[in-house]
Amino acid sequence: MINMIQFLEQNPSLVTLLKEKKASLVGVTELEQKAILESFDGDLRIGNGIWQ
Repeated sequence: MINMIQFLEQNPSLVTLLKEKKASLVGVTELEQKAILESFDGDLRIGNGIWQ
């Protein structure tokens, strides 16, 4: 999984294709792919506001 994330970091155009659903990650569940794409959003929020 870490190798895939590193590859996507080096190839940001693929992240765009994944977000547009023009590409997919083979061997990755829909939930895992969603989590990976959310990590590239830049607006990732850690926690839920309760724990400060």
